[in-house]
Amino acid sequence: MSISAALVMKLRERTGAGMMECKKALVATNGDIEQAITEMRKAGQAKADKKADRIAAEGAIIIARGADGHQAVIIEINSETDFVAKNNEFISFAEEVSKLALKASGKLENILKLEMKNKKNVND
Repeated sequence: MSISAALVMKLRERTGAGMMECKKALVATNGDIEQAITEMRKAGQAKADKKADRIAAEGAIIIARGADGHQAVIIEINSETDFVAKNNEFISFAEEVSKLALKASGKLENILKLEMKNKKNVND
């Protein structure tokens, strides 16, 4: 089956995956985008399982204080490499999570459910 570039782009927009990964998934699923997404998630979980034992020894510790000065949170977010830990997006993410944590009274299960600026939950 021939897979159009438009179909590959549509899948790429929905998943954020690379062009070749999207094309391979679409070829494997005969152009079915929903099935391709499912297959990509399965493959991603398999990759994640392989990396689960790796140590995330780099990262950032962010401290946020409430406006009244009576509340504060300390957030530690880890990454595998210092390259990621020093990235502006990573630091911005950690700072945003710390501010959200103040609203959630520091309870992890509440923090993970909070919606970020990008409309995703912290857990996502």
